[in-house]
Amino acid sequence: MLETESERNELATDEGQITISCRNVWKIFGPRQELVPDIIEQDMGKEEALEKTGLIVAVKDVSFDVKKGEVFVIMGLSGSGKSTIIRCLNRIIEPTTGQITVDGVDISTLNDQDLRMMRRHRMCMVFQHFALLPHRSVIDNVSYGLEIQGINKEQRYDKAREVLDLVGLKGWEDSRPDELSGGMQQRVGLARALAIDPEVMLLDEAFSALDPLIRRQMQDEFINLLDAVHKTIVFITHDLNEALKMGDNIAIMKDGEIVQIGTPEEIVASPADDYVSEFVRDVPVSKVVSVRSIMQWPWAILYEWQGPKVALRAMRQVDTYHALVVDAKGRFKGAVTFDEVSRAAAQNVSRLENISLDTELKIGPDDTIEDIIPMAASSGQPVAVVDDDGRLVGEVPHYALLMAMMGEETGEEVVKLNGDDNSNNVS
Repeated sequence: MLETESERNELATDEGQITISCRNVWKIFGPRQELVPDIIEQDMGKEEALEKTGLIVAVKDVSFDVKKGEVFVIMGLSGSGKSTIIRCLNRIIEPTTGQITVDGVDISTLNDQDLRMMRRHRMCMVFQHFALLPHRSVIDNVSYGLEIQGINKEQRYDKAREVLDLVGLKGWEDSRPDELSGGMQQRVGLARALAIDPEVMLLDEAFSALDPLIRRQMQDEFINLLDAVHKTIVFITHDLNEALKMGDNIAIMKDGEIVQIGTPEEIVASPADDYVSEFVRDVPVSKVVSVRSIMQWPWAILYEWQGPKVALRAMRQVDTYHALVVDAKGRFKGAVTFDEVSRAAAQNVSRLENISLDTELKIGPDDTIEDIIPMAASSGQPVAVVDDDGRLVGEVPHYALLMAMMGEETGEEVVKLNGDDNSNNVS
């Protein structure tokens, strides 16, 4: 579960750079702040602190990093502290203690003017309730942040029209918010945030006020939008399915603490404790686990310039009915069966590239198991796994897919053709 993989790899040489770093952050509410050091020193949880001091531990010793271009999802039930921590990231709520940096700058050191500049130019927030100005038109709502920046009307309207087109609201510029559906109002909220072209977007339950169908549509549209705008996102939700769909990484919170951080696949496949296990209990593994985790070394790799008789001998040596054909650079050219190669040999076909190969049985390593099921159902052959350059990096035979669907471990090592094992390298 964000930009396409190829775009992510091409975006910048600083891919993987930390944009937001949160270290040992606490937020404790209540009048007797002189007791805060005792709470932190004794590492009190929410219930203990409330009982002993009357103070509320909303966020307890939270640490995480958000990489440039990442969608980082923070999820948890009501009262878990997720909305408090996101408001600490831009100091709408002041952390009690700990450090938060944005691009290496400690935000606690910013004065009021610098903090306003950060919120106006670098870090925007989209709320659950759209907070549109009812007396302003759509275009005036979208351009409001630019107006605050002092941008002239012509320039801010040009930018507003550009982002309205991006979110699918071209033609609605002169409408009022009350003339729009809930989903359209949410698009206006997103457009207003995008208009200032921030580096970081903070989305607090941005879709939870929408009806389920509209919500799913907005999730899909937002994912597609990220192909066009490359932002670092912190996304708050209480919905696990939304978290799995939207997030590159997910932090699960309980009682102000983070109990697990991981990719969607790691969260579902390896829950850290019973609390997380209960969260993910009903999530189908096939929707989350990647093809990479179940792919195996191909049983037989043939080359397009080989003749059918050579190919038959190679397939007999490993006792397989199926083989994958590559070119000199290891790029997948198609799949072939023993019978097809036998017929080609009988017809004196000179090279495998002259056979009609099945070029459709392929998938990417980061696609999910669910994506591979239709291919496996329509063919008895293994499905080839190829990278962005079309190079063969593995295969998924039927038994590996079935075992994964049953939640069992295949016991097979995942091997890439371009890995360290040079004896198996086809390039």
